[in-house]
Amino acid sequence: MNLGNRLRVFGVGLALLVCFGAVAAQNTSASAKDLNEPQSLIDATQQFKSSTEAVLRFEEEEANKATLQLEQLRNLFAEGLIARSELEESEQALATAQANLSATRQQLTAAYHMIAEIKAAEELAKTRAARTLTRPTASYSSSASIIRHTGTVNTVSNLAQIGMFFSSRFGRPLPLSAVGQTPTHNRLGFDHRHAVDVPLHPDSVEGKALMNYLQQQGITFLAFRGAIPGVSTGPHIHIGRPSHRIS
Repeated sequence: MNLGNRLRVFGVGLALLVCFGAVAAQNTSASAKDLNEPQSLIDATQQFKSSTEAVLRFEEEEANKATLQLEQLRNLFAEGLIARSELEESEQALATAQANLSATRQQLTAAYHMIAEIKAAEELAKTRAARTLTRPTASYSSSASIIRHTGTVNTVSNLAQIGMFFSSRFGRPLPLSAVGQTPTHNRLGFDHRHAVDVPLHPDSVEGKALMNYLQQQGITFLAFRGAIPGVSTGPHIHIGRPSHRIS
């Protein structure tokens, strides 16, 4: 196996390694270790590219030599100084050299594309990591009197969808005891403008189903199991962020 073929076999193996690595890079998590992996893949691909460029220069020289040799042999054959078999052997050598040259050029182009893809995957991983760090996290807590779920959605702008879920599940409209600010909330001194109250006991079948749905949708809610002086007049589910005291 000549130098060009040996380097080509090495290059194909390395290219496959880089391909698998690039796929892995696209699925990386946001850890620092993972974010360093694409750079090592880029370095490996850069080495492959440099090796391929060296092979390309070698094969270009071989192809030029084969072209000149074939021209010389054609003249000699025309003068009857060599056999046809020698001419055909030279033609085959040139065809092989040109095929090798074409394959190496394709590998070099693939290396450039691979570097671009790995860099794109690295940027995507960094973007996902940034989103993960800035994304609000959900929390859930339950006590004897209150169930609290802090989701990623603090508004009730999707009240219509909540109502559709409830009516399709239980065959009746979603009961509402308060939509926005009410005289009761004015009396209690709470800002209830961005919330609604549903008069369902959180331990009832309907109450549990509603809370499960709200959790799945990432909607913040408070559920009261009974009356709490100065806070709740009775069992209900408060959809939206907790009401703050009116200053």
